Amino acid sequence: MNPFDIVTVAVKALDSKKAKDIQVYKIDELTTLGDYLVIANGTSSTQVRALADEVEYKLTEAGREPHHIEGRATNWYLLDYQSVMIHVFDKDAREFYNLDRLWADAEKVDISELVTED
Repeated sequence: MNPFDIVTVAVKALDSKKAKDIQVYKIDELTTLGDYLVIANGTSSTQVRALADEVEYKLTEAGREPHHIEGRATNWYLLDYQSVMIHVFDKDAREFYNLDRLWADAEKVDISELVTED
């Protein structure tokens, strides 16, 4: 499973559970941390947990286990798939940490074909 396949499964999983403002950044030219960064948020702590669980479930089902997961008891989950980092926040935490601004120099990936319209 290549990095973009991981992104595709993750974005579709997030979209299926109604994640808000899903963004994907191609970061391989800016850092050695990985190839892609996925950022999304939920509207409640329950939804944030459900979003992270769904991403993990769908990727495991596709044959890819996470390298590491952080934040199971917080409002910010990080699912580390080595080449792809997936951040799932509640709205306030996303605004506070503002990873979108921190990675503004990264190439934004068009995911319109992977998500449903609201």
